[in-house]
Amino acid sequence: MSPLAEFLQLPETQPASEFIHGKISQKATPQGKHSRLQYKFCLTVNQISEPPKIACAFPELRCVFGANAIVPDVVVFRWERIPRNDLGQVANGFETYPDWSIEILSPAQSSTKVLGNLLYCSQYGTELGWLIDPDEETILVVFPEQKVQLLKGNESLPVLQGIELELTVRQVFDWLNL
Repeated sequence: MSPLAEFLQLPETQPASEFIHGKISQKATPQGKHSRLQYKFCLTVNQISEPPKIACAFPELRCVFGANAIVPDVVVFRWERIPRNDLGQVANGFETYPDWSIEILSPAQSSTKVLGNLLYCSQYGTELGWLIDPDEETILVVFPEQKVQLLKGNESLPVLQGIELELTVRQVFDWLNL
């Protein structure tokens, strides 16, 4: 049995554990800003993209591909790529890369490790990655071929093609204001 297969047999942890480059590490416990951004992002994307069956956002979903098992804060899958079981329901296991991967930096997290996860996703076919930094109020965007761009303020954010959503960095961070 491979090390990845052995990892996948282990009991789930809270917060989730990831298997990256042969090593097991546990994700940071989400805090207030992280949870709020995660919730609002999923809600916003799903309100726009689920009814027309374009895409679906999932929070904290383990994706197994290549030799790793990662748990991005949010993943978005195009409708036709959502793994399904024999009944046509969403599958429990997602053994593929996401189309859009979003990481929200927590105070205790290494930005290098989180960016590494987004770059790994990009290598396997993920079309778009966001690294949201609540403390700096910036979003680092990872495009295909691992092109990276830092956005802030009123700059427009790229979204997965086909999703009718226009957002600026400022609008994302305004989700933190209650």
